[in-house]
Amino acid sequence: MGSMSEASNKPHAVCIPYPAQGHINPMLKLAKLLHHKGFHISFVNTDFNRNRLIKAGGPGALDGLPDFRFYSIPDGLPPSDPDATQDIPSLCKYTPINCSAPFSNLIKELNDSSGSGVPPVTCIVSDGIMAFTLKAAEQFGIPVVLFWTTSACGLLAYMQYHQLVERGYTPLKDASDVTNGYLDTKIDWAPGMKDMRLKDFPSFIRTTDPNDFMLNFVITETALLPKADALILNTFDALEQDVLDAISATQPHTYSIGPLHSMMNQIQDKRLMSISSSLWKEEVISCVEWLDKKEPNSVVYVNFGSITVMTANQLTEFAWGLANSKKHFLWIVRPDIIAGDNAMVPPEFLTETSERGMLASWCSQEQVLMHPAIGGFLTHSGWNSTLESIASGVPVICWPFFAEQQTNCKYSCVDWGIGMEIDNDVKRDEVKELVRELMDGEKGKKLKKNALEWKKKAEAAASPAGSASLNLDKLIKEVLIAK
Repeated sequence: MGSMSEASNKPHAVCIPYPAQGHINPMLKLAKLLHHKGFHISFVNTDFNRNRLIKAGGPGALDGLPDFRFYSIPDGLPPSDPDATQDIPSLCKYTPINCSAPFSNLIKELNDSSGSGVPPVTCIVSDGIMAFTLKAAEQFGIPVVLFWTTSACGLLAYMQYHQLVERGYTPLKDASDVTNGYLDTKIDWAPGMKDMRLKDFPSFIRTTDPNDFMLNFVITETALLPKADALILNTFDALEQDVLDAISATQPHTYSIGPLHSMMNQIQDKRLMSISSSLWKEEVISCVEWLDKKEPNSVVYVNFGSITVMTANQLTEFAWGLANSKKHFLWIVRPDIIAGDNAMVPPEFLTETSERGMLASWCSQEQVLMHPAIGGFLTHSGWNSTLESIASGVPVICWPFFAEQQTNCKYSCVDWGIGMEIDNDVKRDEVKELVRELMDGEKGKKLKKNALEWKKKAEAAASPAGSASLNLDKLIKEVLIAK
């Protein structure tokens, strides 16, 4: 009876990520940290991603623990490629419509099952762009925190969208504005942001349609920030202090609790740590074994994340740029990285680089970036990748694809001094020169030095007495168990 009573007294957090890999990963880390702090966890995937997780990790992938359980709800989207991320605008449009009622029903079911060792739900931890959860929190009278998995600078840039519309910067007057220099227009009025150009704002402003769904979706979602009980960001104070101060003017209860993957070092429970969130089958051992045979700082790691798609020509240009650089590289090539086709690198490229290159379909990026052989990272500038490179002391070459990756790229190259940007119209000669500069050049050495300094600050933030750890404890005390 004692254990049942103990279970019923636990705080119970329902965690719901946006249904894409780059959102699921940090939410699962946060859920594990909350579990480590004594919470019962209910983690909610969509049915589509539940099936992907089982396919990638086997039947036991979602077994969880008695007090860390997995659930799923329908997203109502039509069938799509079972091995690829669903269409992002469709997810943004239909998850609020299709997931709201099933999510509320799930909370009711969890509350009704409190006699079976499941405590009543006491709080919701929701992805920032799943803000339909605010209605459920109000319905059940429990606090809800929004976890924006972007950078703080990315979120702050999104928060300017309404002003960009009101001031006439977007929608664009003509599609040619994307290429005619208009995007170089300086924006000097955004609070907490310096040296911003229109091109440094998340890519959804690059539309000529005033009714563009993503443009208006972002305006709607960011307007809901003050309605949440708190805002969580996966960053640390030293990295984005000015930006965090500006966000706090809108949502005073803002907590920076990153880098989350570094915070995980405080958890010793191997069962908990073994719970995976990868939607692709990882080739961990082969990647690490290959790196083990390389000299320190000798390998370029190439990964464009879980959503980026490119043309076959762009893939070819990257391939020959890497080959011509003569550097060793580990390149993650997702099967769906070319839209509507299987990713195929030129056979001649494989022959040319067989002694110095390795291709894999997916890997544990945190493990790879921490490996001493990695000297640089060619990245799409997604926030998880950017923060993991900072925490690992690895400089970057940025090729942003969409959303706030443009903002992360600007901050990496200008504000934090850890990166160089590659032109969107990728050419093999530019890839070759930038890879060589990153690995051997004077600028590359300076970027590496800056990256190592940020690594120290990230480690300090994630230490038990660091700012992120203290902020997590404050979040729990002030918000999650306050009511």
